[in-house]
Amino acid sequence: MADRVTVIGWDGSPLTAAARAALGAATLVAGAAHHLALPEVPPAAERIRLGSLGLAARRIAAHRGTAVVFADGDPGFFGVVRTLRAPEFGLEVEVVPAVSSVAAAFARAGMPWDDAQVVVAHRRTLRRAVNVCRAHTKVAVLTSPGAGPAELGLLLDGVHRTFVICEELGTEREQVSVVTSDKAADHTWRDPNVVIVIGGPVQPGAPTEGGWLAGRDPGAGPRGWTQPGETYGPLGEGETDLLRAAQLARLGPRVGDLVWDIGCGSGAFAAEAARAGAAVIAVDRDVAACGRTEIAARRFGVQPQIVHGTAPHILERLPEPDVVRVGGGGAAVVSAVADRRPQRIVTHAATRDAAELVGRDLTEHGYQVECALLQSVELDTRAWTETERSVAFLLSGVLPDRAP
Repeated sequence: MADRVTVIGWDGSPLTAAARAALGAATLVAGAAHHLALPEVPPAAERIRLGSLGLAARRIAAHRGTAVVFADGDPGFFGVVRTLRAPEFGLEVEVVPAVSSVAAAFARAGMPWDDAQVVVAHRRTLRRAVNVCRAHTKVAVLTSPGAGPAELGLLLDGVHRTFVICEELGTEREQVSVVTSDKAADHTWRDPNVVIVIGGPVQPGAPTEGGWLAGRDPGAGPRGWTQPGETYGPLGEGETDLLRAAQLARLGPRVGDLVWDIGCGSGAFAAEAARAGAAVIAVDRDVAACGRTEIAARRFGVQPQIVHGTAPHILERLPEPDVVRVGGGGAAVVSAVADRRPQRIVTHAATRDAAELVGRDLTEHGYQVECALLQSVELDTRAWTETERSVAFLLSGVLPDRAP
């Protein structure tokens, strides 16, 4: 095992005395090409070009001597420290930090970032990173080859955002560009880069003067998964407060998800799913329903993408969902949704026959199906008399091979 491992963060500034001392004693130095080219690297030291962090960590663990690992920015912030400290390598590390690339990017843009979401985009997480950019008004994206500004812009089709793209921070080739998301794919961007994605209304929970929590406060806004129906105006069939609460509980929308709300009606479900931090695409064939959804979104400071069109045909143009609520369209729409293989689907039916039809179709698509008969009775508590009664079959389908 290496006698000592020092991780040095590098932001383009001259190395500190502590970093120079560790580097001068190193018998192994690992880093990117521009790190290994630094004049302070001892000529006799073994050099490892960082590619696979796991492979490099195994070589460092087997090394007899003193090792130094270079990383851009703060190596403890989405960096190599986590990998090196993994139990299978048994490494104890000392860290010489630097300004993180995210902090540097916001500094170049002259913007605060305590209200920003920070995500990492690589090929496996790119879609979820894009969903965060859909849902939130300020996001910093740590990119990687194949998951950079061009790919972000392409996947944000139909959603307008402003990109502040910071290339090769801390180097002589550093460049900061501002483009709209639809133009990002027109350029070739140099790695490494950080993309600040900005757009949409100010959200409840974003820190203001005196804020106490970085990022978006998930507890901001009125309490409760669902809000009283009068918050949204007239509710349509299948939009009662208790049914919406049950649908939200079954779907469990969260940050990084893309939710489809098909037949969005008043916009109640779309707004409440967006309040959970998920990206939402709300679909309705009724122009007035789309308008009501926009009003509901503005009320809560969330930003679903609202699509006017008739399902199931309009669904062919939409990006892949994680979870879906089908508020209208019946069995044909549920079947079309199941063809897209989201993790979870919820819908409702007014009769048992309709519920059985939908349930059989979901089962044939490989979903595990649950159905419950929900009955709610509203009472006037002044006289404890019944004022309204609603009954609905709640159906939910979970795809076993995709359900986390």
